[in-house]
Amino acid sequence: MSATEIILLQRIEKLGQIGDIVKVKPGYARNFLLPQGKAIRANAHNRERFERERVQLEAQNIKHREEAERLAERMSGLSVVIIRQAGESGSLYGSVTTRDIATAVTEAGLTVTRQQVMLPHPIKMLGLIRARVILHPEVSIDVIVNVARSQEEAERQAKGEAVTVEEMDQAVEMVMVAAVSSEETIMVIEEGSSEN
Repeated sequence: MSATEIILLQRIEKLGQIGDIVKVKPGYARNFLLPQGKAIRANAHNRERFERERVQLEAQNIKHREEAERLAERMSGLSVVIIRQAGESGSLYGSVTTRDIATAVTEAGLTVTRQQVMLPHPIKMLGLIRARVILHPEVSIDVIVNVARSQEEAERQAKGEAVTVEEMDQAVEMVMVAAVSSEETIMVIEEGSSEN
């Protein structure tokens, strides 16, 4: 299979900038870039058309990027709560998807689609997870997704308190280790002071 040559109509992460002529796999061009208006085929007619419209496309891109930057400033530090059922260990009965996050972010006042939400991996545990929302090909914001079993639990998680059995066990273990090490320190100090 040969590569398809296209002209980018907007910046595409890991691919190029506006006006770049790049080669991509035919399916990527046919199924994603071309139907979404992110690129056009790089034939002679489209190259001429792009050169005529280049200034206008770049001006539109700058305008959209500035709007996205203003929106990113306004929405920076956004945190959303998603309530889900989970077991004692904190494992969710199911998972939180990009669609769930997009809905929660939209309810918080920022209209986004699930395609704009980027997750490093599926969310299958309770806790605080960082998701990236792409507002423009050159502008994105981080959103904290607080996955909890109840609103009260979400508030505790936001404060940094342990909510799952495993986290509570870890916290208890850390307290025990701290207590043992402080007792050893006290014993060493007492031993050292009796030698004087």
